Amino acid sequence: MNGELTPDRMRSVADEFRDRYNPGRVRGLLVAGSGLELEIPGWGFAEEIELKEVLPFALHTLMGHRQTVTLWRHEDESLMVLNGRFHLYQGYRPEEVVAPVRLAALLGAEVMIATNATGSLDPEIEPGSIVVVTDHINLQGSNPLVGVWGTEFGPQFPDMSEAYDPELRGLGRSAAEEAGFAVHEGVYVALLGPSFETPAEIRMVRAAGGTVVGMSTVPEVIAARHMGMKVLVLSFAANPAAGLVDRPLTHTEVLEEGEKAAAKLATLMGLLVGRVFI
Repeated sequence: MNGELTPDRMRSVADEFRDRYNPGRVRGLLVAGSGLELEIPGWGFAEEIELKEVLPFALHTLMGHRQTVTLWRHEDESLMVLNGRFHLYQGYRPEEVVAPVRLAALLGAEVMIATNATGSLDPEIEPGSIVVVTDHINLQGSNPLVGVWGTEFGPQFPDMSEAYDPELRGLGRSAAEEAGFAVHEGVYVALLGPSFETPAEIRMVRAAGGTVVGMSTVPEVIAARHMGMKVLVLSFAANPAAGLVDRPLTHTEVLEEGEKAAAKLATLMGLLVGRVFI
């Protein structure tokens, strides 16, 4: 598949995936964020697929982002796990960023559970905590529904009043607490990146009601809700935001915090899968 990604090509990608990998009934999509590796207890690993085999525009890589999709099976059902999302700051177009979400939805997925690594805007939310996202602020200057995409797979003007499903949020909170995390709730602020935010930008988004800040997730949430999927987002607070600590911010710090919490994060996702996909 070369050239521009169109709705018809997106449907063709889903048909080809179904024919090639025979996923059966796809129950949901799990999205792994920066530096996070997921395990799915109770589901048998089926295969790992390079995203470039499914979506040929998937060429860029980033430290900590693997860009594969794995299939996990239970009887005649599957879960899709996305390891390494696409980002706008990598130069991808909005429709490319959300292509894995649309693929999962076209294959039948009704739930998306996403994780990400974020900067905390609240000094009381320490690195290593989980923030259950209740809402978002989109400051990326982009939306995956612009143009023909807004009318092909759902309503052109979808309601976003409850983009983050209340029942799933409750399950996320209880699973995170059981896994041993300090748990908070709050608003995710999405900025374009790839530069980290300035202290002035952090003051602005804190004043606007933000709790954590990152460079991903919101496009996927919009696309998922547009196609009728229920959404849960768990933000892993990897570092304090700019201006809250007296040191430079680095991507290495994000990865190191994720590595330290990897075992607990795997436990958390295992608990969630058992409670959501029953």
